[in-house]
Amino acid sequence: MKAITVIPGRPDSSSLRDIVEPQLAAEDRRSVKVKVLRVGLDGTDKEINAGEYGAPPPGSDYLILGHEGFGVVTEVGDDVTELVPGDFVVCIVRQPGGSIYDQIGTPDFTTDDTYHEHGINLVHGFLTEYYVEDASRLVLVPGGLAEIGVLLEPTTVVEKGINQAYEIQRRLKVWEPRRAAVLGAGTVGLLATMVLRLRGLDVTVAALDEAPYLNSELVESLGARYVSTRHTSLQQAAESHGPFDLIFEATGFSPLAFEAMGVLGRNGVLVLASVTGGDRTVEVPADALNLGFVLGNKVMVGTVNASRRDFESGVADLAAVEARWPGWAGRLLTHRVDGLTGCPRAFELLGAAGVIKVFVQVADLPRQVATPSGP
Repeated sequence: MKAITVIPGRPDSSSLRDIVEPQLAAEDRRSVKVKVLRVGLDGTDKEINAGEYGAPPPGSDYLILGHEGFGVVTEVGDDVTELVPGDFVVCIVRQPGGSIYDQIGTPDFTTDDTYHEHGINLVHGFLTEYYVEDASRLVLVPGGLAEIGVLLEPTTVVEKGINQAYEIQRRLKVWEPRRAAVLGAGTVGLLATMVLRLRGLDVTVAALDEAPYLNSELVESLGARYVSTRHTSLQQAAESHGPFDLIFEATGFSPLAFEAMGVLGRNGVLVLASVTGGDRTVEVPADALNLGFVLGNKVMVGTVNASRRDFESGVADLAAVEARWPGWAGRLLTHRVDGLTGCPRAFELLGAAGVIKVFVQVADLPRQVATPSGP
């Protein structure tokens, strides 16, 4: 069996490796064997391949990459009743640790110092042909969503952030957000726009590039508006289209978080989705921001990884967008690379102009849901 692996800490070490195909053992009564169909790639994979972070599983000197997996069940253990061969599934990325939050089914809120995450840290990922996982960590994807199932994992990051915004604002007894801003029009920004529009919010998306281009067209096709920050500042956008009750930041540019704090409306929530590992510094109007947050009852919260609840919300929203805006989500899958041998090309595409989501077609989808190759 083949897999794409890296030597964590060694830059540009990704390679195609022969490994032993996993099998269900007699004692694996709750385990499930999954054939990998598609794997999405993002900046995390690129950074791990650059040697910036990541760790192999205990007893191994390599890590199988890929945390955005989508596959089909081929075998189930004797005690598995919720899944059967032929079911499409996505695996929850973070595995439970030892904290109380892990024990209640929310490992995304763990207080452990060490994370166990498929394809990222201490657990092999999905850029391989098969994997075996406990049934409790697999999420069923309806067959009608097979063409876009590889988008579920990045969707869950959005779902968690927005779900947490609503959960936090239960403190207000009544919170009815009407206007939202999404900062960034990449994969996560577009998925955030989708989720917020499905919830009925008026959405303004602010990103650097000038319209028209594919990303701005995708924004506008959802009934949201797109503004280029080359011509319109976030402050100007807020004055024209705000006040913003919810801001979802997905740019990867940390200084914008402070600018967003300044335009967030009263009783508003700022959701931060960017994982920034740099050393940027910025001068901010600290007193004004502090005063605005205190007197305006504002909240800032981060989102990363997700729990089963968020994966299930993601399945529901992907189904809803297919029903309301058929084909919209599929347009995010701009660049397909065929086979594990194509992974070097996939890494080259990450961050390139015109690319929204790169994915590796590891194996063909069943004939009834197979789609033509992307660009």
